[in-house]
Amino acid sequence: MTSAPHRRDVAITGIGIASSLGEGVEAHAAALAAGGPPIVDAESFKPYPVHPLAALELDRQIPKKSDQRQMEPWQRLGVYAAGLALDSAGLKEDAEAKSALQVIVAAGGGERDHAVDSAILSGLRGANEPGTFLNERLMGDLRPTLFLAQLSNLLAGNIAIVHGVTGPSRTFMGEEQAGVDAIRTAHARIASGQSDLMLVGGAYNAERRDMLLLFELGGYLRRDGFAPVFAREDAPGLITGSAGAFLVLESAERAAARGATAHAKLSHVGADRSRRTAGSVESALTKLVGGFGPIAGDALAISAATGCAGITAEEAAALKAAAPTARRIAAGDLVGHGVEAAFPVSVALAAIALSAGQAREAVVTGAGHWRGEGAAHLVQA
Repeated sequence: MTSAPHRRDVAITGIGIASSLGEGVEAHAAALAAGGPPIVDAESFKPYPVHPLAALELDRQIPKKSDQRQMEPWQRLGVYAAGLALDSAGLKEDAEAKSALQVIVAAGGGERDHAVDSAILSGLRGANEPGTFLNERLMGDLRPTLFLAQLSNLLAGNIAIVHGVTGPSRTFMGEEQAGVDAIRTAHARIASGQSDLMLVGGAYNAERRDMLLLFELGGYLRRDGFAPVFAREDAPGLITGSAGAFLVLESAERAAARGATAHAKLSHVGADRSRRTAGSVESALTKLVGGFGPIAGDALAISAATGCAGITAEEAAALKAAAPTARRIAAGDLVGHGVEAAFPVSVALAAIALSAGQAREAVVTGAGHWRGEGAAHLVQA
């Protein structure tokens, strides 16, 4: 499935990004140029390494302490990155533009109350009636506000509250594919003339024991130290990273009319969902990238590959076939894997590289750890 036929140019006029490398375009442009080094915490969640979020001055983008307190870390990160994107696009104080701005967010579920979970699990072992015990503890121990904080669409709601964005919003769930389809849908709406201005992105907090547990139960995590995404054959798996990225997408005509500087043009976005038999990921990504037309030999290829066994090698093969001489960078080597935010982060990194003059053309690919494939094509503005 690909976005609608390209009828209007789609400009990226705002980039907001925060990760283990810090925040903003300059910090990430420097890391792209240098190839790292990554910031990895191998001790806090040992044996699972993670890329921890750099310290942020939350007051810069979320002025009210009360707003900060009622959000979970992933929501604060997303609202912060969205504010950076609005600043980058010159729209932060433009009330008229923010009333027309449409928002698409890729989001996961809310965070658990670890203390309550631990107490319940410990108590279940000795409970005479486990079902009754579980119901009583869930009714009595969980805060009502916890459920409100866990609602996935509250990231879009908090962006509206904090930044005064009053246009319509959509929230996509579905792990990595949520990020792909958020970008794809925003691009398609502008390219087809259905919208002129979109804010799209996602955020992920990797420093969560509950998510590490879920990934480990599925056999998806890498253990015992960092290794580059495409060099994890000894112990394949995810190294997750806390990261958030939002992009302001705008029709080229609108951007030119207001004198906005475009970081890059987003020319195509495609998505697929293969059955994950041997070779299916390579086939899906080859088809998606092939739809972009010939790729220049000096293009930049940014991969949102996971590091998981099988699919990572297939993604590498698809990239090599489509762009054999392109400079290849794994976003996970720089900032870790951001699940719902992985594809938005990778597209943001590609736009940053183009804006900084590090390449004239970029291809972004990504295959979800369980399902879903996506690709995007960017060119210099």
